[in-house]
Amino acid sequence: MFAAFPLLALPVLVYNLIALTLSGGGFKAATAQAHMGEQLFTIKMASNTVWPVAMGDLLLAVSLVVLFIELLKSTTSRNIAIINHSLSLILFILCLVEFLLFPAFATSTFFLITVMVVLDVLAGFIVTIVAARRDVDFVGGGGGDHLPH
Repeated sequence: MFAAFPLLALPVLVYNLIALTLSGGGFKAATAQAHMGEQLFTIKMASNTVWPVAMGDLLLAVSLVVLFIELLKSTTSRNIAIINHSLSLILFILCLVEFLLFPAFATSTFFLITVMVVLDVLAGFIVTIVAARRDVDFVGGGGGDHLPH
């Protein structure tokens, strides 16, 4: 049943926790944006410059890795994949509602996470349709030109 769980729900949940608990007042956009922009650490680059890594940057990087895993999961043609795609669609609807209605979610970080969720939904359905079409196309043995005598 774990295979049916959309893993992109984890970055969405983390953003929700950050936006709703750390912002003190709840749904304030400026506070959520400030927390996403907080510098967590710096990395010294080979060019002798310092790269500051913010909380939002780290959340987006983790979300991209999770999106990659989700795309790999979508290539399976098991029945559980249909449940995964449906749950991903529900997650996208939730993200869209949060983005449009609540100020704390009207940030670039959450917008990009929402884009990743919709890409997961689209890729999942497209891969499933293409895989199903391939399974059906080759059953007849060559395009239907051979009629029984």
